[in-house]
Amino acid sequence: MALYFCISQAPRLPRIGETIHGHRFFIGFGGKGANQCVQAARLGAKTAMVCKVGKDVFGDNYIQNFKNNGIATDYVEQTSDAATGAASIIVNDTGENAIVIVPGANMLLGDTELQKAHEALSHAKVMICQLEVNPDTSLKALHAAHKHHVKTIFNPAPAASDLSQEFYKLSDILCCNETEAEILTGKTVTTMEDAGKVSLELLARGCGSAIVTLGSQGCVVLSSQDSCPKHIPATSVTAVDTTGAGDSFIGALAFYVAYYSSLTLEEMVRRANVVASLSVQKEGTQTSFPSRRDLPAELL
Repeated sequence: MALYFCISQAPRLPRIGETIHGHRFFIGFGGKGANQCVQAARLGAKTAMVCKVGKDVFGDNYIQNFKNNGIATDYVEQTSDAATGAASIIVNDTGENAIVIVPGANMLLGDTELQKAHEALSHAKVMICQLEVNPDTSLKALHAAHKHHVKTIFNPAPAASDLSQEFYKLSDILCCNETEAEILTGKTVTTMEDAGKVSLELLARGCGSAIVTLGSQGCVVLSSQDSCPKHIPATSVTAVDTTGAGDSFIGALAFYVAYYSSLTLEEMVRRANVVASLSVQKEGTQTSFPSRRDLPAELL
């Protein structure tokens, strides 16, 4: 998904029905799929985006943003049937956020666009997909990747409690945060032990590996080769803005899966954690994502 972001900064998040004064407003580019693609590209991955935007100034600007980040736009379609997707974000002084999205043109992505991208997908090393577009489209993309032995990273966001079992079976790596894990499994996730239990359930549903992220607590990793949940701590930093941190993590993970396949999944996750920790130390979403030159040498 590609979304045009309208971001307001305020001392705190407003309560229901409350109007408060903010102290800064700016616009930016977002959407989970786009964010993840941008982060992978900034680390040096050769990337292509498959999405749909409106035939409007926001869509034009987004396509240029992809190009500015070195992302192939051959499969970014524009439509007059819907506006470019948009999101309203409020960020408080401690970096917490609340988000409302209007998907717009993203929901019109379908079979025609997937067919056009088939050649690129068949030669890819990794495909990332989410649930911000029509779930049937995401599922078909996963089937196509699986058919061509392309590694799949599935980020079930926004999460759905009635998610088809096929999504799990077609996911080499399923990566979700604690809230998404709760929705998927119906179980509360507040501790590392909780995350370990739900990761076991996710693995039992058919995915090759499960990663449950818990923000500043790090994440839990579990694979079909090793059924013992492993805690990967997060790097301790002072967060300025956590918006998009999970997308930075997934984009970095995809980069390591594609280009450093000899590493263990735990080491890939550790490195992706470091990349994400750099992103939360700056304001914004894509604007906060680190580039290859920003990383310590030991991460490359």
